[in-house]
Amino acid sequence: MATEPVRELAPAKLNLCLHVTGRRADGYHLLDSLVVFADIADEVQVAPGTGLTLRLTGPESGGLQAEPDNLVLRAARLMGVADAQLLLDKRLPVASGIGGGSADAAAALRALARFGGQPLPASDRVLRLGADVPVCLSGRPARMSGIGEELAPLPPLPPLWVVLANPRVPVPTPQVFAALTARDSPALPDLPGEALATARGFADWLAGQTRNDLVAPALRVAPILEAVQDALAATPECLLARMSGSGGTHFGLFPTAASARSAASALSLRHPDWWVACGAILP
Repeated sequence: MATEPVRELAPAKLNLCLHVTGRRADGYHLLDSLVVFADIADEVQVAPGTGLTLRLTGPESGGLQAEPDNLVLRAARLMGVADAQLLLDKRLPVASGIGGGSADAAAALRALARFGGQPLPASDRVLRLGADVPVCLSGRPARMSGIGEELAPLPPLPPLWVVLANPRVPVPTPQVFAALTARDSPALPDLPGEALATARGFADWLAGQTRNDLVAPALRVAPILEAVQDALAATPECLLARMSGSGGTHFGLFPTAASARSAASALSLRHPDWWVACGAILP
């Protein structure tokens, strides 16, 4: 067991597209999605301690409590950990469609495995923490299908930078899925190699061949999301603007770090009440 604190980043998860392809008899929706991660992240720290405790810090921690069903604590219990001091530095908005809670749980699993020198849990047990936790645990670009348990790695993507924008309006995932009227979309088409040659080619393929089926129901829950989409799409050099997951964070893809930084600065000036961040898509 480690005697020094162990730290793990919890990168923001982005659904570049999301097709809802069905619903199981138990109510779980079947999805088909291309998932990537950005170097915009929370951080989880594990240190020696007596009993299992969780402390919350960071600019986005105000909407959380260290209650028993916090995903970081649930991850620790899944690992069989009874004695550890956990710290979550929360930098991603809560319930914002970029996998913050799932990414935190995955980071906790990785940190606890390193801390205790033990293997990660089996994938079926990881899935109990949430549909997005397996892909967040892998931390690699992937095609995610089923209810989140089926992962296939994506081929190398062209360099991409991203701007994230969230209007700080709650968009509860259960409400979005409840407002969904169609659950029988076709699966994603195969990603052709020529679409990966350039950032623009990849963005054009995403725009022409894929979508996010949760956009329409999310707009019924939070109409302001249309303004976020329009604001991102209007920034210079934005290759693609789209909602991630069930909302309410939108992402814009950019060909260079400079264009992403410029867009993020402009959005922050025009909408100081929004959460705006920029970074790179992780390979």
